[in-house]
Amino acid sequence: MNTLIKTIEDLSLNAWPSHQIELYDGWILRFSYFYTHRTNSVEQIGPSTIPVEEKVQYCEEIYRRWGTPAIFKISPLVNPGFDAMLADRGYVVQHTTHVMTMDLANFAKKDPAVAVTVSSFIPPKWIDSLFALKSTTNVMHRMVVPSMYRAIPKETICTSIQDETGTIIATGLGIRDRDYVGVYAIHVHPAYRHRHYASSICRTILSEGIRLGATKAYLQVVEGNTPAITLYESLGFSYLYTYWFRAKNVV
Repeated sequence: MNTLIKTIEDLSLNAWPSHQIELYDGWILRFSYFYTHRTNSVEQIGPSTIPVEEKVQYCEEIYRRWGTPAIFKISPLVNPGFDAMLADRGYVVQHTTHVMTMDLANFAKKDPAVAVTVSSFIPPKWIDSLFALKSTTNVMHRMVVPSMYRAIPKETICTSIQDETGTIIATGLGIRDRDYVGVYAIHVHPAYRHRHYASSICRTILSEGIRLGATKAYLQVVEGNTPAITLYESLGFSYLYTYWFRAKNVV
């Protein structure tokens, strides 16, 4: 087993809790009314004793009751035969994501291009602004997601940029866990892009992470998001591995 990948996978589970979870024979079933793939999928976290096909059928029935697709996360830690089995059952690949890391000893500190607000807690205004930036209108998501952010068990670095009226136009969230800081929720209003706002947010999170004792950083970026990947590489991040999800509509 690649211990570095296992560490990052553990950190990402800590950083983004689901609304509800179920532990099932070495698998963790996550439920969040399909807010994101990560928070509404099955992850393998330990050895299994029950036959795999029986477990997949069980998961499909559980997600059918929730009214969401059955989704399985496929990382390099998962046996390739499991991915092939899901493909044979009609599961399709969705949301392919690259994980990038960096040694913060190589981070070139530089003042952000614009003023960034930093908080050690996640205020309701930040969550409401994130919903606005992501155009989140689903009533159930707006009800349960705030509690998911409040459930993060690690130190948080909540950052934002505001316009002259006080409206939040860019967000970012750092999660410090062990000697890492994870970079999450980087969003910029379309009207304010190409002004180095995302770079300023990321630099602030990394600097705060260092101040809190982090020596390494990681993030996750969807495949094909070239502008974001270019930004992260310019900050010093490099590719580590790729994961994806296998999804099937079971409703």
